[in-house]
Amino acid sequence: MEYTTLGNTGLTVSRLVIGAMSWGDPARGGHPWVKDEAFAEEVVRTALEAGITFFDTANVYSGGSSEEFTGRSLWKHAAREDVVVATKVHGRMRPGPYGAGLSRKAILHEVEQSLRRLGTDYIDLYQIHRFDPSVPVEETMEALHDLVRAGKVRYLGASSMWAWQFAMMQHAAELGGWTPFVSMQDHYNLLYREEEREMLPLCAHTGVGVIPWSPLARGRLTRPWGAETSRTETDEFGKTLYRDEDADIVGAVHEIAGQFDVPAAQVALAWVLRQPVVTAPIVGVTKIAQLHDAVAALDVELSDEQCARLEAPYRPHDVAGHR
Repeated sequence: MEYTTLGNTGLTVSRLVIGAMSWGDPARGGHPWVKDEAFAEEVVRTALEAGITFFDTANVYSGGSSEEFTGRSLWKHAAREDVVVATKVHGRMRPGPYGAGLSRKAILHEVEQSLRRLGTDYIDLYQIHRFDPSVPVEETMEALHDLVRAGKVRYLGASSMWAWQFAMMQHAAELGGWTPFVSMQDHYNLLYREEEREMLPLCAHTGVGVIPWSPLARGRLTRPWGAETSRTETDEFGKTLYRDEDADIVGAVHEIAGQFDVPAAQVALAWVLRQPVVTAPIVGVTKIAQLHDAVAALDVELSDEQCARLEAPYRPHDVAGHR
């Protein structure tokens, strides 16, 4: 396993992050394809054996059950001080005006719930899942800062939003003397590169670590274009992210995978890992073989010519994933 630091912090992290959206209790509002707790524990154990130390979940994944599965699995196989646990806040957890968002009231309530479900007394990286236009950014940033000062959170991160919104929140933190975000979890892969316009240069310039979600484009880069799975058949959000013109990129991935004689997933992930601004992509696993492919991608060294072949078919997309 390779390791690096998260942005300009001193926090050492593995170059792969295990995303926990893949498991949970579907009866609690999750996707119908999510895996059970036994599978979650197998993934966590295998990841730890491979040297992966970074795990990411969210309060909203499967109604909180992802956090529960993640916490119980981790503490069976790892010491708390040996792993980096990330979770998120923003999504709707219950009905009513206080069940979602980034108000001080919502944040202070939800962090306690996440701590309880994860079975820990602190969160290494607490991230806002999206931007909340209904709350003053100063209120959100001060509430998050108070969690750091209270010892309940070690570092702060953000997820998909416009670059100007991220810059505004960082500026508010600077003006208030509050803790800034050290990471950005955004939508980035060979099929969706719109983040290269503003968000990624902003992160590179300000020393913010990038931990992209969906580096394999929800699996579309790993199989022939048009092939369906139980996930794609029910993933309404995923259907809005990509389009038929992306098939040429998928073809290029499979072509270069043939040159290496490796699965397409390794090539697609190797391209993301090659981007200088990327700290560690978040890998979702529904089969243990996918975890092995992710680890093996660290050893795939793409040439400049191969990267040019992968990138050439790209055409601009509508911005997606901010909501």
